Amino acid sequence: MGLFDRLSRVVRANLNDMVSKAEDPEKVLEQAVIDMQEDLVQLRQAVARSIAEQKRTEQKYNQDIQEAGKWEQRAKLALSKGDENLAREALTRKKSHTDTATVLKQQLDGQVAQVDNLRKNLVALEGKISEAKTKKNMLQARATAAKANEQLQKTLGNIDVNSATGAFERMETKVLEMEARSQAVGELGGFGIEQQFAQLEAGSDVDDELAMMKAQMLEGSKPPEALPQASETSSSSASNSVVDAELEELRAKLKDV
Repeated sequence: MGLFDRLSRVVRANLNDMVSKAEDPEKVLEQAVIDMQEDLVQLRQAVARSIAEQKRTEQKYNQDIQEAGKWEQRAKLALSKGDENLAREALTRKKSHTDTATVLKQQLDGQVAQVDNLRKNLVALEGKISEAKTKKNMLQARATAAKANEQLQKTLGNIDVNSATGAFERMETKVLEMEARSQAVGELGGFGIEQQFAQLEAGSDVDDELAMMKAQMLEGSKPPEALPQASETSSSSASNSVVDAELEELRAKLKDV
């Protein structure tokens, strides 16, 4: 293989690769439909020309048939009048138109077949274009979905889940610290004169109750007061007289025995 052949193959391979990479399915499908529609326009024009040619051939054929019939009538007229030369000339004209009509009939038959074939191709192309448009819309929708999914996968692939989770955890910690600082500043800033008086008022009630309990405990720990001396003597004498009376009674019982 020569150098130029190898170089040509490399160039063609690179060009094909560049073209393949540059092909956008949506644009290629759109252009394919446009090309098919242009073919449809050309085919319609070809059908129209063929039909026009068929019409002209048919008109010429009908004219030659009519002319042949006319010259036949003239030949009959001339023969009836006894003019054979004129009748022969009329039949010669008739034969010329008849031969021309025969050729035109063959041409007309070919044109009819050609027009029928072109019409079938036209209908088939219209059906293919309709099918291509439907398929184009479907493929374009699939291509758009595939591009969106590819972009989404690339985006998801570029996301570091661990980093994102760590960022959320760090931000949550910072927010908790901010809330704690805000609460502390609010408590310190709100400890004014009103709060101080409220604490003093609450503390006075406790102090009063504590003083009352101390007083009650002191009263309970005091010794009982001494009774008057006269009361103690009378009580002791009463107790002795009762004992003496009971003793005398026992003695009396013993004497009786």
